[in-house]
Amino acid sequence: MIRLLSIAALLCSGFSAQAAERQITVAGGCFWCVEADFEKVPGVTGAESGYTGGTLAKPSYKQVSRGGTGHYEAVRITYDDTRIAPEQLYALFFRSVDPTDAGGQFCDRGESYRTAIFAGSAAQESAARTARAKAQAELGQKIVTPILPAATFYAAEEEHQDYYRKNDIVLTRFGPTSKAKAYKKYRDACGRDERVRRLWGAGAPFAGG
Repeated sequence: MIRLLSIAALLCSGFSAQAAERQITVAGGCFWCVEADFEKVPGVTGAESGYTGGTLAKPSYKQVSRGGTGHYEAVRITYDDTRIAPEQLYALFFRSVDPTDAGGQFCDRGESYRTAIFAGSAAQESAARTARAKAQAELGQKIVTPILPAATFYAAEEEHQDYYRKNDIVLTRFGPTSKAKAYKKYRDACGRDERVRRLWGAGAPFAGG
């Protein structure tokens, strides 16, 4: 949490006194992980897993993960713009993924696991481009994460929302276990945090989470 606050502080700017909820949409590989990461961020009031960027209306998880729909696994993040700005959120996003990988994220490969930012306005696009340029300069490697126009966002099935903290039992290759424990085992086995730590070092805000 200290790392989250310190990165956010670097980008702070003046906010209006009146609270307003805003939304951004990002794709960072497994949406369970992105949702879990951003729900820890001060100023974020909610995160919803879903699908966007493709051609199929109202897609299912099976359809998206099978490929061919063009959709990304994505997360729609709702935030209080008196507490945090889009550029701060985008800065955290870049440092929570491997933005040098165009073929997916970590152990998850294929079109639905690619990274992207979906900008819903000129202001969001500008904030995303600024955050990407700063992240690329810090990383010293080319960032391939595209900034795309916002598209229709389809919420994922209820079973995928807040997966990381649900206690209902599922069958996994590790045997019957809660979704929360299954999520943690998946995240560790996929190597997400290990890779992010190697890329970003102390600047990785969520690694370990």
